Amino acid sequence: MPGARYTNSTPDRDPDRRCGSVPGRRDRRYGTAVTSVEPPEHVRATFGLREVTPVSLGDWDGGWRCGDVVLSPVADHARAAWSAKIRETLEVDGVRLARPVRATDGRYVVSGWRADTHLEGFPEPRHDEVVSVSLRLHQATAELERPRFLVQPPVAPWMDVDVFVAADRAAWEAVPLRTLRAGGMPPPATPDGIRSMELIGQLATLRKSVRTPPQLVHGDLFGTVLFSGPGTPGLSDLTPYWRPPQWAAGVIVIDALAWGGADDGLLDRWADLPEWPQMLLRAVMFRLAVHALHPRSTPDAFPGLARAADMVRLML
Repeated sequence: MPGARYTNSTPDRDPDRRCGSVPGRRDRRYGTAVTSVEPPEHVRATFGLREVTPVSLGDWDGGWRCGDVVLSPVADHARAAWSAKIRETLEVDGVRLARPVRATDGRYVVSGWRADTHLEGFPEPRHDEVVSVSLRLHQATAELERPRFLVQPPVAPWMDVDVFVAADRAAWEAVPLRTLRAGGMPPPATPDGIRSMELIGQLATLRKSVRTPPQLVHGDLFGTVLFSGPGTPGLSDLTPYWRPPQWAAGVIVIDALAWGGADDGLLDRWADLPEWPQMLLRAVMFRLAVHALHPRSTPDAFPGLARAADMVRLML
């Protein structure tokens, strides 16, 4: 997801520069998304929040804080319900997880809204710590089953989630973006989109088979881990992919190099992870595919990605 989000030394608390794939969060990599309106009274009532006045959290997921609870609009019901169910009981060493707040009838999602406990903190450019969070999280998710929605191919009409599904498959399938052509998504027409597609084709020739088995991973941790001083980092959601955990770490590193002001040594500091160069290769192909396909991608996001791709090539 393209666009610079942080400086090198200070937390960026501007919601315009926070990341994620959920509609309602603005990200300079994808332009401006539509933010949510105030949660309806019947939704608040169903979550037991009738008497609480909602306070907007700005463009951060389009969420509204209601005391110790955050109500957020849901882009995909199946994914939102899955995330809530997993976060309800998942325990991760050294990570705070937002717990779902069920409606009075037991539902996780009501009329396109979900409720979670509020977590203090902001994303910060603590890139190595985010990679460390990723490794601990994926130890805890290693035994989770693959949800059915991760098996389904993207289908028209295309939504944001389908873009990420197609981009993910592009990095792994024998013919990159075969899913795109089969699903009828129009090819990119912008100069940076076309260049992204060219880079994907070039990088695909450098792939070698990998042996690490896939598992349930969070594929969008850069800019979504919440820090509050020296306290335990927090996560408000899970963005599921079925890939090796080193790939998820690689996505963090690629994002941090492309848009987070990370130092070049970040690549080497995690070089002891199994099959690291090949995981980085697939991570940068994934991000290039998202950039090429996402309708709100911004041209100024591409140079960082191209630079990250060049750095990965030198490791192969």
